[in-house]
Amino acid sequence: MTTLKDLAKYLDLSPATVSRALNGFPEVGAKTRERVLKASRELSYTPNSSAKRLATGKSGVVGMIFRTTHNLMLDPHFTEFLAGLCTRLADSEIDLMFHIAPPGRQMAHYARYLAGEFVDGMIVSAPELNDQRIEALLERNFPFVVHGRSQDNPPYAFFDIDNDGAFARATRLLCELGHRRIALINGPKGMAFAEQRETAFLREMSVHGLKVPSPFVSHGEMSEDIAYQQACAMLDAQEFKAPTAFLCSSTLQALGVFRALGERGLEVGQDVSVVAHDDVLPHMRSEHFSTPLTVTRSAIRNASVHIADLIAKLIAGADPTSLQIIEPVDLIVRNSTAGAPLTGGEKW
Repeated sequence: MTTLKDLAKYLDLSPATVSRALNGFPEVGAKTRERVLKASRELSYTPNSSAKRLATGKSGVVGMIFRTTHNLMLDPHFTEFLAGLCTRLADSEIDLMFHIAPPGRQMAHYARYLAGEFVDGMIVSAPELNDQRIEALLERNFPFVVHGRSQDNPPYAFFDIDNDGAFARATRLLCELGHRRIALINGPKGMAFAEQRETAFLREMSVHGLKVPSPFVSHGEMSEDIAYQQACAMLDAQEFKAPTAFLCSSTLQALGVFRALGERGLEVGQDVSVVAHDDVLPHMRSEHFSTPLTVTRSAIRNASVHIADLIAKLIAGADPTSLQIIEPVDLIVRNSTAGAPLTGGEKW
């Protein structure tokens, strides 16, 4: 293995000069830096992480703390996001350190990260409205990137999708197809993305002069089983007529709705329309559903790549407010949506 001393001897330079050239110190001339970098590639030199930390003051590690009440490795959103994030961070020679925090313990984990010097920055996932994690990081002036955003025009770096635009377009599609009883099966209450989606849904329904009964908006973990239970409750309620369309925050939820409809002899795309947000999970392709699913689509792996790039730029010294991305979301119309059934012609 080539050491720093070996590289310095090969170049006939001092180890200190080689170290400064490798770490981008401005006092090293451009020609010398180029010569050092070329030789390091030729000799397959990999800097010692401890020495690199001493030279740059950086650990080469970013942190991420997930809150959960279930096994994250069984969550396809988590595994797809993590795979893309780690792969992209490796391109910048940055490692990821992540912890799992039980409910109510996240801030204690953040306090440990902020008190130590073992990470250069943090990635914050699933922001809440008035998120304490973000407030703590801002107060400490600690570098961080948010997957999502807790407010409009925030003072921090973030990557988010256009949740408002996506769910406004999806709701508008269903209204223009003649649906008047549309249900929203959303993510957990208090999550910023869920709030954005619900706001867009209710606003678009109001634009079309449609009222939304409170039971037609549900919140919860985005899983097939929970969405199945929520859809069953809406379809079987005696106090109001059942929805003719469902708008879901994930394709997992759409699976639950499909199951509830099938058990009642209802055909997706004929009797009831279904739209969902699609994170483009590799083992759950929305076009391969039993009835191809109409979706708002934005790949979660694409989000992880952007976030890795943002955190790398941030810890290199970029202004956080210059690192803000809101990505448009595609609307793809397939067979799961159709015109509303004629009044009185429903099967239920």
